[in-house]
Amino acid sequence: MKQNLLASVLSFLSENRKSKIGNPKWLGFPVVAFVLAVAGSVTHAQQPVKIFRIGYLTGASLSAITVRTETFRQGLRELGYIEGKNIVVEWRSAEGKLDRLPALAAELVGLKVDLIISAGTDVTAVLKKATVTTPVVMTQDRDPVGIGFVASLARPGGNITGLSMLSPELNGKRLELLKEIVPGLSRAAVFGTSSRPGNARELKEIELAGAALGVKVQYSDVLNSNDIEKAFRAAVKERAGGALMNVSGPVYTSQRFTEIAELAVKSRLPVIYARREFVESGGLVNYGVSVLDLDRRAAIYVDKILKGRKPTDLPVEQPMKFEFIINLNAAKQIGLTIPPNVLVRADRVIR
Repeated sequence: MKQNLLASVLSFLSENRKSKIGNPKWLGFPVVAFVLAVAGSVTHAQQPVKIFRIGYLTGASLSAITVRTETFRQGLRELGYIEGKNIVVEWRSAEGKLDRLPALAAELVGLKVDLIISAGTDVTAVLKKATVTTPVVMTQDRDPVGIGFVASLARPGGNITGLSMLSPELNGKRLELLKEIVPGLSRAAVFGTSSRPGNARELKEIELAGAALGVKVQYSDVLNSNDIEKAFRAAVKERAGGALMNVSGPVYTSQRFTEIAELAVKSRLPVIYARREFVESGGLVNYGVSVLDLDRRAAIYVDKILKGRKPTDLPVEQPMKFEFIINLNAAKQIGLTIPPNVLVRADRVIR
């Protein structure tokens, strides 16, 4: 329609050049301005909107991390990216089956997406093998330097950048808090996943903290969901006074959060977790990074890369928000009284 209008105006100008009133001066500035405005509008209308395509890969089921993905979406919207309008997100989930991750990573790389969001350390490890060219944005990797994902936080040096969780250092703090919650603690169980990248360093940090606090650490390897109940039985048998939950992979499903919290109550074992979902599902205490804040900040990396920045030039950022949550209902169920000096430091208390 705009093209037809412009053509009509130009035709009118041409025909009136020879008419009696066809003096160009008669047309005046308003008509010329109108013609230029129409021409500019037509030119602008002919420029297509750039639609970016990014990938999002997670080892967990998407239903289990709905709050996280919605927070990421909100971060994109705040920066002007609307799904279906100027950005397309290719969502891929291994549904708790980590052996599916390599195929899903290859699929996203094959789609030639502009970048890929990694929802966790296991995912980043797979993506590092899958591509050295497609930009990868980490959302919550435990120890990207120690594991070897990046050369350094300040200078990543490759196609991977994003956000770190400071996991090794935080595990020592968790054991310290557990000692405060259970003052007579002398033996603590650690539920970990030996196949997880960075697990060895995290365990070392816990053992160092245990030596300083006078707490003996006993390790239980949780490779899959079938190992969870075995780990609790071993902790009770060895008379552990508390435990650190430091597992990953298939354990992170909405069903497992509740199951683990119930096993802790059944075992009457005080457990401190790295993720808030456990405590919201009935667990005792959570101390860790605000994962939702990391998901929101991941959108900022997406924006920078889509606007031309290289991952190697974007420093890996550290956490800025932490959460300390106590569930008094869980404490009551296992017959534990949270010391007042610990309770007042909590960011949130579930009653």
